[in-house]
Formats: sequence, C-alpha cells, structure tokens
Amino acid sequence: MSRKMDNNGLPFLPGFSFQDVTIFQSHSMPAFPRLLTNKTAFHRPQTLSYSKGLAVARPPRLGIGLEPLLTEQMMHEELTGMAGDMPDLTYGSFDTKYIKDLVNLSYHSAPAPVHPELPPFIPAYVTLDKKVLCFKAYFKEEIINSRDEKSCVRHVVIYYYLEDDSMSISEPWVPNSGILQGQRIKRQCLPKKEPGKFYHWKDLNLGIDLEVYGVTYHIAKCDAFTKDFMQRQGIILNPPEEMPVDTYLVQRQKPPPTSTTHSEFDSRYQFLHMDRKVLRFFALWDDTESELGETLPVTIHYFLVNDTVEIREDHKPNSGRFPFPVLMQRLRIPKKMKPGHDQFPSCVMEDSTEEVEEFFSPKDFQVGEMVIIMGRRFLLYDCDEFTKDYYHENHPEINIKSIEVPRRMGKFEGMKKEIPPYNGFGSLEDSLQSCLSLIPAPPRKNVLKMLENEHKVLRYSARLVTPKDASESQRRKDADRYFIMSYYLSNDTISIYENPKNNSGFRGGVFLKRTRVPKPHSSVNNPDFYSPSDFSIGSILHVFGHRFILTDADLYVLKYMEDNPGQIPLETLETIRQKLGSETVQPAEQNEPPS
Repeated sequence: MSRKMDNNGLPFLPGFSFQDVTIFQSHSMPAFPRLLTNKTAFHRPQTLSYSKGLAVARPPRLGIGLEPLLTEQMMHEELTGMAGDMPDLTYGSFDTKYIKDLVNLSYHSAPAPVHPELPPFIPAYVTLDKKVLCFKAYFKEEIINSRDEKSCVRHVVIYYYLEDDSMSISEPWVPNSGILQGQRIKRQCLPKKEPGKFYHWKDLNLGIDLEVYGVTYHIAKCDAFTKDFMQRQGIILNPPEEMPVDTYLVQRQKPPPTSTTHSEFDSRYQFLHMDRKVLRFFALWDDTESELGETLPVTIHYFLVNDTVEIREDHKPNSGRFPFPVLMQRLRIPKKMKPGHDQFPSCVMEDSTEEVEEFFSPKDFQVGEMVIIMGRRFLLYDCDEFTKDYYHENHPEINIKSIEVPRRMGKFEGMKKEIPPYNGFGSLEDSLQSCLSLIPAPPRKNVLKMLENEHKVLRYSARLVTPKDASESQRRKDADRYFIMSYYLSNDTISIYENPKNNSGFRGGVFLKRTRVPKPHSSVNNPDFYSPSDFSIGSILHVFGHRFILTDADLYVLKYMEDNPGQIPLETLETIRQKLGSETVQPAEQNEPPS
C-alpha cells in the first residue's frame, strides 16, 4: 500500500518525513492505481449480529480501517479458476522430465503416470520410542566439616531419551553413605551455558565434562547400545575411562585395628561374654527377730556382667503385703571393708574400691548355706538350671544340692470352696455363676441339643387333681378345667396352657411359662427335673404345688417315643400306644359296613 509523503515545507532529511495514514490506495479499482482515498476509520469491523434474539457470527468482508479483504479484492474470474483447480500432492523427489513429456505429447497420446511404491511413513517418535542412551559419569564434591575426608566421588548415570531429546541424571544407592541419593535431575531438556540452547546427543562423548546447573559431570563410560548408536551416526567415541573410587568408602571397608589387653582381668571381655547371664537363687529371708517379722521367700539375682546383686520378694495373692517389686536394688555388695572405713555410710553413698577391700563373688553363694547381705540373713535352698551348669563348669569344687524347706501352710490354704444353698431367685445355673465369679457370666447352654431339637414339642392333655381336703364346690370347679402341657425338647422346659371356658370363673390362658420343673422328692441344690420318660398316660406330675394327671397325647409323642426307644421306658411307651391306638382304631370300626 502506497501512501503520500507530506513534508509540509520541512527539509527532506531523516526524521522530517512521515506517512499520512489517512490516505490509502483503493485496490477495488485496478484500472485506477493512483486513485487515493481519504481514510477516516481505523477500527475493526463488527462481525457479530443478532437474529431473532440469538447471536449469529457472520464472515468478515472488510478488514481494519474498512479496507476490503484479499478475497473481496480478487476478480470473479480468478475465484472461479481457483475453485476449478485440483491440487496435486507429490511425495518424494519432483520429476521434471515427466512434466516435459506431458507438454510435448498430446492429451490422448500421453501415457498413464506410474508412481513408484513408497515405504509406509513412520514418525520419528515411534521409531525412537524406548531408545535411551546411557552414560556413566561422576562428579567430585568437597567436604568442609570433616577431618577424615576432604572430598568425595559420587557416581551418577546419565540417560538421554532419543524420543524427545530429554535427559535425566540419577545417582545409584550406596549403603551407609549418609547422603540423600536417587534421582538428581528429573527428565527434561538440559540447558547449555548459551541462553536458549539445550544439550543434544551430538554434544555427548566419553572423556568430556558436562556442566548442568553448576555441577560438572565427567562422562567416563557408556553401554553397548550407546556405543553402537554413536558409531552408526558417524561420531567417534573417545576411549572409556575407569570410574574413580571414593577413598573414604574403601577405608571404611577395612577392619579397624584391634589390640589385645595384657592385663590380668579384662572388664571388656566380661562385658561382652557375660552380658544377660544371671545366676538365680531361691532363698528364705529370716526376719523373725524384728517386730511382727516372719520368714519370707525371696529371689536373689547375681549379674555376671558387673558382679551386682538384686533381691526381689516373691509375692502371693491375698498375702496382705504391699506388692513392692524390689527388696534391694541392683548394686555391688561389699564383703570386707578396708581398715578405717568400717563406719563408711554405705546406705547413703555408693562404695568404691577405695573403701571396699573385697566384694561378693559367685563363690560366696552356695546352696544350703546362710548368706548375710546388708545385715539380713538369707538361706539359699535352691537355684535354677543355668546356675547349676555355671557352677559345674567354672567352680566344680562347689557342690550344688537343693535342700528341702518345710513349707508353711497359709491361713486360707487347703480350704475348699463351698457353694451356698440355692436362695430361690432366678434359675439354679444363674445363681451358681454369681458364686463362681465377681461378674457373673451367662451359663453355658447345650447348643448342639438346641439345634437338633429346635421346634420339637411334645404335647399332652392334663387335668388338675384336687387335693383331698378341698371342698365339694372346689372339686366341681376343678373337674371342668382342661390343660395342655407342652414339653420342649430343646431345653427340657415345660409350659402349661389352660383352655378358656365361658362362665367357669377362671380366666384361662398361660398357666405356667416355659421353665424346668423339678421332681417333688429331689433336693434344692441338686434337683432332678422331669424328662419325657416321666410323661405316661395316667401319671401324676407335681408342678410347684399343683398336681396334674395326664389324660391324652398327640400323635407326634408316639412317633418320637418309637424313634427313640432307648430313652423312653417300655411302660411309658405302652401307655401312649394303648391310648392313641384305641382312638385310631375305633373310628375305623364304626365306618365298616355291616356284615
């Protein structure tokens, strides 16, 4: 676009000439190329409009400053020609000889073009996927606050990913190094010193220094794949170098110098070989001389690691004594004091070799003898197996033989626990649990019996037997009362239900809830409960002061007793058969036709 230069009388020098932005050449009239138009608009035209309340975008026809776009400036013939042209896509090298032949030959005599078969196109990121160059390098780090080493050598592995020219640096783990190791630099494009430039695989070689983020890595080796790749790309690799070894780590692997102590007694040997080895003696503390004193059992521990002694009391439950764990804390016990130190306050201060001439040793503890420790007498009557083996190996001249000590019976020792009589509250099993423990636990149930006999009930018909001393009116009332007695086989409980009758004077319903009923002549503490063998037709059952006579039973009772003949007496089974057999045969005889 040409614009008129207007100097307004200024000299034609740099800085005094400018373009008038308000004048531009109209391209819509190619016949008049020098036609100039004043430009008064410099905004971008509006392309968003609204139609029926909706925003509609329309293609722009004018550019900035209302200038026609290139598509609007082109002739109609040019647009028509461009619409009819078909683009030709050419792969590989362009053959100009083929174009000349097409020009020379006519349209009808031109041979059909033959395109060579090209191999399939494979992108670079697919070809170089999972192909990584591996270099082994190292860098040196200065150690400031250490007197054993001045610098350390740290080995790293440099990975170069050919897929996207990214790199990562990781440091192998070294045991007991005390350094945070692992991945030093995540996968990324590592920059060079020059701004905007990054390291390429062409910049890598053996024996060179690679400076990354202020740290200089010296590349020493590479793997076989990296070596083969570099040679195929025409890069000559330098000879590999040996990875240097950290002298401090090598020095740590050497065993430390040892020395042998030539003294007569080595305390370190005693500490290393006698640690956690304890002689255990069982003794009796004779404290009868003190007021309210008695003989108490104690345990004496002799620690071989430092020749210290500890005394512990053997507490028993309900002894009436405070369960203090230690009678005498662990310390070295003096056996003989030096002259002039007999009055040394040993109870306040700890004795040392300056005041004590001799301490207690294992030779002073012999089973069967009395030992005086801190003014108290202890009779050693036994020891454990480790103590016996120790004396047998190290002090064979000492005879270790246990002695029998008369055992004193305690005040409550030997007494049997007596269960109090049943008080009538709750069941017998619940009351017994309150006697066995402070917090009663529910009594155990026969779960197998409950699962096998679940929903199995034996039902009988019964009548109430009136006492002999009852009145005549009471006899008449009880004669019309009928009961159904149910025996539950799952837990041996009995329930009684009274059939309600109008105007009888009795309410009817549940007469007795499910409970176990004891026999009349059984004891309270050891009751004998009713079982199915006691339910025979005509037998009288005593139920908590009431007497019931069984008059009938259902067919399931007969079936159950026949299936379990070993649990039911023969007399009981015969009464059930006679009662139910007569009832089942009688209707059959009535239905027979007359002969």
